[in-house]
Amino acid sequence: MKIVIPGGSGQVGTVLARAFHGEGHEVVVLSRRPEVRPWRVSAWDGATPGTWQADIDGSDVVINLAGRSVNCRYNQTNRDEILRSRVDSTRAVGAAIATSQRAPGVWLQASTATIYAHRYDAPNDEHTGVLGGGEPDAPDTWRLSIDVARAWERAFDESITPHTRKIALRSAMTMSPDPGGIFDTLTRLTRRGLGGRAGDGRQFISWIHEHDFVAAIQFLIDREDITGIVNAAAPNPLPNAEFMRVLREACGVRFGLPANKLMLELGAIVMRTETELILKSRRVVPARLLENGFRFVYPEWPDAARDLCARSRQ
Repeated sequence: MKIVIPGGSGQVGTVLARAFHGEGHEVVVLSRRPEVRPWRVSAWDGATPGTWQADIDGSDVVINLAGRSVNCRYNQTNRDEILRSRVDSTRAVGAAIATSQRAPGVWLQASTATIYAHRYDAPNDEHTGVLGGGEPDAPDTWRLSIDVARAWERAFDESITPHTRKIALRSAMTMSPDPGGIFDTLTRLTRRGLGGRAGDGRQFISWIHEHDFVAAIQFLIDREDITGIVNAAAPNPLPNAEFMRVLREACGVRFGLPANKLMLELGAIVMRTETELILKSRRVVPARLLENGFRFVYPEWPDAARDLCARSRQ
């Protein structure tokens, strides 16, 4: 297959490109900052037509991951860039597919599990999940993620691609030992004694092991009967306090300093990020994957954490 990954130069794109390239597929990553990789990387600006469209035309699969990182302070400039980078790139990819002489068979479009409400009472699946934005106990800054996610999916829905199947991936955090990824960040903090619970520790963490993420993408590519929204998350999210306890055990660390909300707010200012990434309860489950017969190799966090920690030490 020929697989094109717009915005594929980050951690998740690297996980996918590495896996598909290793299986012998032709992989093309579209990036604003092309670099030498084992697969081909082509330049694009994520917004306007260009020579990159030739790679879309005749491809088999498009996996659009483009979008500015949300790991930043939510000032107005960053808010605008986060929204525009997602909406503009989705529209650009949709237009390229719509005008292709030979359109790709499937377009998998990144979305986010953060679109679901901050809640503790029940998991969010694709059928009954509650979308966020109206939670009475959520800070106003958290609305940005909801507004961005809704606009992102709306741009995807509005793209008319009659010859291309479309899937919106509401993805949880993809855990891999790659430098700079979320798992790498968490383990570095844990090994420095900072891997305690965040806040009251009740907020749920949704995650997916890189092996299962790649396998889920392949599964969705192969299953021509699946369209629409799919949650890409392991089936067993768990509270932050338990998540971090398991991670400490896997890392061989006995103690983790807990951080209350005030400490996290101050830390977020220093690190130029937002506490939403830590304190929002994301209790997301993959009903559609499970209903269609997908089997997770790492459905439970302890097994996933042990594997990832062992590989990160190598």
